[in-house]
Amino acid sequence: MCRSDVRQAVLAKNDDLAALLREDLAERGVTVVNLLSSPGSGKTELLGRVLARAVQRGVPVAALTADLATENDAQRLARSGAPVQQLLTDGLCHLEAGQVRDRVDGWLPADTEVLFVENVGNLVCPASYDLGETLRIALMAVTEGEDKPLKYPTAFGSAHLVAITKTDLAAPAGFDEAAFRANVQRVNPGVETVRTCARSGDGVDALLERALAVRHAPPAHRPPLAPGPHGHDHGHGGHGGGGHSHSHDPAAAPLA
Repeated sequence: MCRSDVRQAVLAKNDDLAALLREDLAERGVTVVNLLSSPGSGKTELLGRVLARAVQRGVPVAALTADLATENDAQRLARSGAPVQQLLTDGLCHLEAGQVRDRVDGWLPADTEVLFVENVGNLVCPASYDLGETLRIALMAVTEGEDKPLKYPTAFGSAHLVAITKTDLAAPAGFDEAAFRANVQRVNPGVETVRTCARSGDGVDALLERALAVRHAPPAHRPPLAPGPHGHDHGHGGHGGGGHSHSHDPAAAPLA
């Protein structure tokens, strides 16, 4: 069996587990939100603000945060008052549905309405793995460059929502927002882009509202189908998109 066949088999198994997890959590009234970004995008700080706002409003939320090592992010997120668990991947560059399922079992509070999953800081490997989420958000800081969506089309092309972070640094960074938005639309036509700033709180309510909205209906935006490694589609019904696909290109393969 060649490497691409092994990869497709791994992804197919993961998709099956993700579908079962999504169904199980939906029956329990839990929506999963998967956050994807590169390291340093500010997603931990922003997620902490979203969790704190939910706690303030009396909305039952929880979070899983993934890293290769340390529990630093879990400690930071726990300051929000929401239930938080750290998931250490032991060197793996992404999360898989089985890891989320195993950690949720026996831990997730019964009244949870939204489970936020902060994926490993990486825009390559995590993009190919369905975690049983209904909403996928790709985040990018203004310091990262307007062409990021073109460099990482799978991550931005599979997102239901794109968030610009650290907008308070846009001017000193010389960030061209119009160019960034145009590049996002090139890889994911019709997807919404929101501006956020953890420091000021801008966009925090918008992200929380979108997470809460998908409890009752799948995301309005359905990312386009993307070609697989040999030009075919790896389609599945995940992410609330009814047949949504990820582009499983060879460059997105897990790191050894």
